[in-house]
Amino acid sequence: MQPETLNAAIIIIGNEILSGKTQDLNVQFLALQLADLGIRLNEVRIIPDISEDIINTVNKLRKKYTYVFTTGGIGPTHDDITAKAIADAFNEELLLNEDAKSIIEKHVRECDKVIREDHIRMAYMPKSANLLLNLETGAPGFRIENVFVMAGVPYIMQSIFMEAKKLLKQGKPILSEAIEINLSEGLIAKPFADLQNKYPTIEMGSYPFKQQDKKWKTNLVLRGDDQELIRQVKIELLEIIGKIKD
Repeated sequence: MQPETLNAAIIIIGNEILSGKTQDLNVQFLALQLADLGIRLNEVRIIPDISEDIINTVNKLRKKYTYVFTTGGIGPTHDDITAKAIADAFNEELLLNEDAKSIIEKHVRECDKVIREDHIRMAYMPKSANLLLNLETGAPGFRIENVFVMAGVPYIMQSIFMEAKKLLKQGKPILSEAIEINLSEGLIAKPFADLQNKYPTIEMGSYPFKQQDKKWKTNLVLRGDDQELIRQVKIELLEIIGKIKD
């Protein structure tokens, strides 16, 4: 019996990311975490704070992948529309979640602050949402079916993901091996492609870069969930590299 294929997509929501004024720091963290769980990250999309875009993207990707993770747009300001858009995507009402409200109020009091309307705004979620606790700032994320909705601020997102992680199925960890070579990408292209055809279950990628002395080098990366096969491919690749003359 073939093992279940676990895969995922990330939806980054926010005009500030698209404007270039804010750098996304969440994808690398999530990609590494998912790889350790044996979940392949197959797609990342960056979309604006537009309700229709969020609805359409969530509905398309949740049918395509095992899991969908969204980051951004669940804060207290007027442009934080993700929770309402997710509710609309699932044809549900956006309601005040009493558990989320209690958690937020408790956190605010512990910080010796006055509870404001904008705090409570973060407790509104789709009717069937399940909370994902946020140990950093209190305001929870939430899950609805296979969609996990998290904050965009990296340290808050990471806290919420640690809760989401408990709910995810796990496969064989996805491993990677990297080989740095003092050759331009073009010199390795043909034999590397032949090796990929020989071992189709191992993902192979080449990533050229230029050194300070302006000489080209290339990183060759092997990825897969079979450690022994990766080791075998690496040995063959090193043999191929040894025969290439610059």
